[in-house]
Formats: sequence, structure tokens, C-alpha cells
Amino acid sequence: MPWPKRRWIHCPDMLPPGSTIGIMGGGQLGRMLAVAAAQLGYRCHVFAPEAAPPATDVCAAVTRAEFSDTAALDALTCAVDVVTFEWENVPTAAIRHVAARVPVWPAVHSLEVAQDRMAEKQFVEWLGGRTAPWAPVSSREELDQAIDRIGFPAILKTRRFGYDGKGQARLHGPADADAAWDAIGQQPAIFEGMVEFAHEYSVLLCRGQDGQMVDWPVPVNVHAGGILASSSLPAPALVRGQAAEAVALTRRIADKLGHVGVLTAEYFACKDGLRFNEMAPRVHNSGHWTIEGSATSQFENHIRAVAGLPLRPTDLVLPRVEMQNLIGDQADDWQRLFAEPGAHVHLYGKGDSRPGRKMGHVTRLSR
Repeated sequence: MPWPKRRWIHCPDMLPPGSTIGIMGGGQLGRMLAVAAAQLGYRCHVFAPEAAPPATDVCAAVTRAEFSDTAALDALTCAVDVVTFEWENVPTAAIRHVAARVPVWPAVHSLEVAQDRMAEKQFVEWLGGRTAPWAPVSSREELDQAIDRIGFPAILKTRRFGYDGKGQARLHGPADADAAWDAIGQQPAIFEGMVEFAHEYSVLLCRGQDGQMVDWPVPVNVHAGGILASSSLPAPALVRGQAAEAVALTRRIADKLGHVGVLTAEYFACKDGLRFNEMAPRVHNSGHWTIEGSATSQFENHIRAVAGLPLRPTDLVLPRVEMQNLIGDQADDWQRLFAEPGAHVHLYGKGDSRPGRKMGHVTRLSR
């Protein structure tokens, strides 16, 4: 796909308090965005297809409709002053429809790249970043060709709609190919060679409408079963040594896309340098620690960017921070967590816990 030209944006008019921000998607990220918006004096209007998404508990208005419902989208644009999204799988057609009527930040370019793993990798390589070895796969025959080219171990990932380990299948040898192809539903995919890495980490930055950027200290991430289990700072020495390069690459990504709002890029810390893994054009689970751990949270700075406000500093409040996800029945231990001195507990109001479901998180700060 042709990459968008760099977009220079003049300093915007600030959205006055009392205005309404539309949020496409109603999950926990939308919930925390709405809380941050309320603290700045904004109202939020959530648009989501689910019956009772978590964000609706804290929003002034809710539209329950499919993203393909153009009449509902039109009604949303009449009720809000600007729109953002909390999930990168909102259809680009819906974003384009809304953007023809009210400003949408981030713009559709960021979604187009982030929604397609192949486009994402090509884009980052075009900007000079390194990724794991990979090959496109659109048929069973192309899977064999990718295996011959890249080898094992590897992961087969759908090009679209994969997150938290979904839409992925690991391959350890040729005997796994048929099962892996069936496991991802025989969809267009990428075949990615597994690289040896010491740590996973993420760069979170926010870019304003005027091009100003701020970034947060880089956390190291630990995953379990494809789901983020924890993010902590300070990161190990290997990650700290790569952080400046990773931040510089992520800034190039944001600038070239003309991105507005928070952008998250995930990296592997390898002995021979960093490798880009994937990006999300939104606030991110690995930045939840910023609510208590940073001078300004990712959610507040995202709202500031969307509203055209100046961005705020991102310094650590205390030197050590750990964010632990509460997954499944871990949230059932809420009584102990609420009683734990210094624990900042966030529960998302999702009701019944299920294996693999993000129910909340807890952040701990120390010296």
C-alpha cells in the first residue's frame, strides 16, 4: 500500500470543557479514557455494539449499534464534537464515515496500517526498523513456501483481528502445518519466525495535533498465554540500552502517519539489538501503570491530544512501578487487594470472570 505523506498540522483550536467526545468501542480502555475526560471537564458518548460494555458505567451517553449502522453513526456525529477510538479493530469504513462529519483522532491512516500485520511490518521496515523474519501466507501452498524460506519454530498469525494471542498458531515442525492452517481459519496470514529475545517491552508516546510529542519511560512486559500479565519499571539494563532507539523509531512511525493521540509499539530485546513486534494506535494495557505511576497518564494525554490541548509531562512519580493484570478469577481476590496498603486497584465492571478475561489491574509504586 502507498504510505501516507507526512502531514503537517497547524496548532489547533482547543476544545472547550463541556464539549462531548465520542469513543468508538466500549471496553475498559474506553472506560479509563472517559474517566480522564471527565476530570478535564468533557462529556463522553460511547458507540459500541455490545449490550453492556464497561465504559457505559462512566459515560454521559451511549449508542448501542453495529459499526456498519450508518444512521446510528450519523446520529453520533450530531451529538459529539470530536471522535476517538479505544480499539484498533473498529472498521475503517465506519471511521471514514464519521470523519466526513466530525474530526476523528487518530486519523484513519493509523488504523489502516495497524489493522493489517503485513502492512504494519512493511511500513516499519520501510522506516528502517527490524522485525522478525516473516512471509505472507494466503494459501496452504504459500504456507509451505514460507516454511521452506524461514523454518522453525514459527508462529502463523492472521493478518487481521488478532490480539491477546488470538488468531495465532505455533509451529515446531512440518507436522504442525495442517493443524496451524486450520486453527487460524485458513485466513490470510503472516508466517513469522520466532526470534530469541531476553525481554519484551513497549514504547508509549502521545502526539498532539500540532506535532508535539511526549513519551513515557519504557516498561518491560511479561506475558502469560499470549496475554499481558505485568508491566514494570525500571526495565532491565538490556532494555534501557535499547530504549532511545526504540523511542526514535516509534516517533518516526507516529510522525509519518500523522498520528494524533497515544501510539504504542511493542519490541523484542534481543542480544543483537531491538526488533519491532507490533503496534497499537491507541492507549494500551502496558501503559495502565501511568495512571498512578506517571505525572500524566496515557489516558489524560490521549484526551488532551484529541481535544487539541497541550500535552503534559510523563515523569515517573516514584522510581519503581509494577502493574499486574487481574485475569479471570484473580479479580475475585478483591477484598485482599482493597486492603493491601499502597495497592491501586482498578476493576472494570465486567461481571462474571472467565479464563483469559481481563477483569482489572493493580498498580504498586515504591522507591
